[in-house]
Amino acid sequence: MTGVSSLTVPDVAFEARLREVLRSRVEFIELIGDDLLAAGGKRTRPLIGFLAAQALGAHPGQPRWDGVVDLAVCTELLHSASLLHDDLIDDSDTRRGHQTAFRRFGNVVSVMSGDFMLARLLTLLAGLPGAPALTRAFGTAASDICEGEVLQFQVASYADYSFEHYFRVIHGKTAALVELAASAPATLLGAAPHEHGALATFGREYGLAFQLQDDLLDLTGDEARLGKPVGGDLREGKATYPLLLLLGTPDGDEVRAVLERRAAQEGDLARVLDLVSRHGAAEATREEIRRRAGAATQALCTLPPSEARSALAALAERERDRSR
Repeated sequence: MTGVSSLTVPDVAFEARLREVLRSRVEFIELIGDDLLAAGGKRTRPLIGFLAAQALGAHPGQPRWDGVVDLAVCTELLHSASLLHDDLIDDSDTRRGHQTAFRRFGNVVSVMSGDFMLARLLTLLAGLPGAPALTRAFGTAASDICEGEVLQFQVASYADYSFEHYFRVIHGKTAALVELAASAPATLLGAAPHEHGALATFGREYGLAFQLQDDLLDLTGDEARLGKPVGGDLREGKATYPLLLLLGTPDGDEVRAVLERRAAQEGDLARVLDLVSRHGAAEATREEIRRRAGAATQALCTLPPSEARSALAALAERERDRSR
């Protein structure tokens, strides 16, 4: 990340701690943990936790830093457990270019390995300062994740499309965990209420902007750049933000029919893309992304200026133009 060379971000030490926490006497659980470490990923949520802690004045070498690392491991474990479950729900063959755990080991091993990660997470939380409050925060986020996933299926089943439902879904799918990653360090470090609130708002708005951008790219992105076919959400009957905008136009009934039949007819995706262009739904979605990203960066103004605060703001600002 440009301009943050003096900041501590998830590195070899973080990966080593994650490996230590994932250690198991059962080979299949170990192998799934090894896959998680090998696949890597962006470690965005641990990164946010590290930056939030540094924005609050914590640094490596201080007595509290080991707790910051463990908290970042906890957010990655919650994220990874949810991915193991998501892959099974979505019947996915690959994750980050590797065969998914349930394809390799079966449903039981995959689900129980996700539960193992949740158990290790709870064990880590129990040893941290402010454990009761942190456990409540992680429990709330986990509940939001579950409710968001189930609500998404419920909305598609009932064709009960609304902006209210949509934002509840994407808060659960993405923003709840980003909000947790940003605000949990404030709980751990005993930060002032206004600092906790600022980081929570940042995480929530950044997470919403991120998922809005993901949903827009799923519909209008470049397949070569994305590395997957576009229109996946439409084929699953998911009414994302640009489609909800179309439902409010004179062509809304046609769009609803495409959603309800899950774009099963030839030409459905092309027709929806034409309507997205005609009604300016993509640009209106980008404006909502810009608004959410702006709200995220504005929330950080409550914190004193620092390199870490600037790095957090840069994450949110990047959503304005992300193309993959």
